[in-house]
Amino acid sequence: MPTLTVDGIEVTVPANSTVLQACEAAGKEIPRFCYHERLSIAGNCRMCLVEMEKSPKPIASCAMPAADNMVIHTDTPMVKKAREGVLEFLLINHPLDCPICDQGGECDLQDETMAYGHNSSRLREHKRAVREKFMGPLIKTTMTRCIHCTRCVRFASEIAGVPEIGVINRGEHMEITTYLDRAASSELSGNVIDLCPVGALTSKPFAFAARAWELRRTESIDVLDALGSNIRIDARGREVMRVLPRLNEDINEEWISDKTRFAYDGLKRQRLDQPYVRRGGKLAPATWAEAFAAIAARLKGFDPKRVAALVGDLSDAESVLALKELMQKLGVTNLDARQDGAKLPAAPRSAYLFNTTIAGIEQADAVLLIGSNPRFEAALVNARIRKRWLAAGIPVANIGPALDLTYPVVELGNNPALLGAIADGSHPFAATLRDAKNPMLILGQGALARADGAAVLAQARRVAESTGMIAEGWNGFNVLHHAAARVGALDLGFVPGPGGLDRDGILQGAASGAIEVVYLLGADEIDMQKLGKAFVIYQGTHGDAGAHRADVILPGAAYTEKNATWVNTEGRVQRGQKAVAPPGEAREDWAILRALSETLGVTLPYDDLDAVRARLAALAPAFAKLDAIEPAPWAAFGGEGAVAAVPFGLPIADYFFTNPICRASTVMAECSALASARREKATGTHG
Repeated sequence: MPTLTVDGIEVTVPANSTVLQACEAAGKEIPRFCYHERLSIAGNCRMCLVEMEKSPKPIASCAMPAADNMVIHTDTPMVKKAREGVLEFLLINHPLDCPICDQGGECDLQDETMAYGHNSSRLREHKRAVREKFMGPLIKTTMTRCIHCTRCVRFASEIAGVPEIGVINRGEHMEITTYLDRAASSELSGNVIDLCPVGALTSKPFAFAARAWELRRTESIDVLDALGSNIRIDARGREVMRVLPRLNEDINEEWISDKTRFAYDGLKRQRLDQPYVRRGGKLAPATWAEAFAAIAARLKGFDPKRVAALVGDLSDAESVLALKELMQKLGVTNLDARQDGAKLPAAPRSAYLFNTTIAGIEQADAVLLIGSNPRFEAALVNARIRKRWLAAGIPVANIGPALDLTYPVVELGNNPALLGAIADGSHPFAATLRDAKNPMLILGQGALARADGAAVLAQARRVAESTGMIAEGWNGFNVLHHAAARVGALDLGFVPGPGGLDRDGILQGAASGAIEVVYLLGADEIDMQKLGKAFVIYQGTHGDAGAHRADVILPGAAYTEKNATWVNTEGRVQRGQKAVAPPGEAREDWAILRALSETLGVTLPYDDLDAVRARLAALAPAFAKLDAIEPAPWAAFGGEGAVAAVPFGLPIADYFFTNPICRASTVMAECSALASARREKATGTHG
């Protein structure tokens, strides 16, 4: 560990640290444009110049390794003059766009020019101009502003693993562009907007919509996948204007997926803003009292065995609890939160968690994917696997449909019998897993959402146990969810009660007439045709599949419009915060269920959010600890029986259309159309 002196302060830094990091350890601010902690060192902006004793000229602190006995100065006249000169060169061709630039108020170039720049310019020549580039519907380019820091290039090739952004030409003619001027195809492409230190790359959907200082900022949680990425919601009035990432090293680091960042326009389209009741075959607007009365009339003198409830992918834990307790008071046992039909038990907890944790991926040294495409199901989990592959070159194998991931994958085939071969050690990859210190597997919903899903789960457990994935301080068995509601609902036991039906049984019963009333809490991903003539109550946010089939619609609040709790795929309990008010007469979901329970004569025992959360913690201890993970005890789980020789499928066909919010988004629709066209071109198919 080298020890050096920075402005008279002696500091010791870890081996392989740079002078810039040593300066920061000493409490000195070093300006920079090209340097970023998570990217490789480029050393091309020269803004981080400092003076080193015995060196005839300033050094680039980001690229200079720290060494013993170095003496560094960060505030001498030489350093000041060097920084002023660098900024003068950078501004030679930079346009004076600040009044119209979307980066205004959040621009590193603005800030550093104010802090370190000269008070005048010697520029007399014309500024050069660069035409705009096409990077797709998400990224707006104004490349005349580009200072060639290459952060976007390095992010695309290193973090995203889709090296489609690069540099062409040299010197004054240097430009940054995408390959053949086509749209960026990474699910993480929007992060280059945050990385760009000037206004060259900005958000196309947010272009000219608002100024940074006009927006109200709310720290919250993303629910468009099961990762629970930490986000910041920027709103003006009652409208969400943009979504940005928040730093959380354990989950999303400082990145978010494009779906998380750009699907927010779906929050204001096709919204349910008042109750509806079907009259004469058509849905008609109604009051809350009329909607509740219609439900009460239908349930009068009902048989609990003929009633069922399903929970959708975006539901918060408070609403799941309220629905479960309402159904329990009514005597209903036909409950299921696994609307895709996944054969996951509600216990033990280790059977349905990502036990390794997201950050724990960086300790793994062999990975087996089973019926999962992490690039679509959890883009940032995929980025973590790539990060680990880059660091250690770990082997990654796949059982399931062939995948196009951002790192090499050994395709073992799409034969479920391979699980048994690995478990008994007869397959060559079993030795790879046994020889690894920290092997792990990722079991996707594509392997579980099938009739023999419980047997597949048991086989995956045997693979984990036979290859050394379960050890002291390490659990390599992981279930990757893509529904934000799933883990919380399983924690609360929203599964069939004694004698109750699961999702498949409910749909079969509704089709045959055995189930007469179905309550859908945001459940839109089921086959509505199978509901037959059942009386359907839909509580949700959008006019999606469930609302079209419903006989009564109860408008709920979206994730940006309520204070609510979700549990991510690794079992971490997190709370989202209300950023804007819900539209019209829409209300928070737990409050709707509390009011309905009173109408039905089975009043739920809580009147405010604190009481609901106290009940959550009482029923499931995990809810008592926020943003914390406790290892789940290992126990036997899974069903008996043979695994059918039917190839695994994948749960997500279209990354951009996975829930009602995304399906209502015009931005996601444009992205989906581009992705579809790209696939058709690659495969030579049309239609």
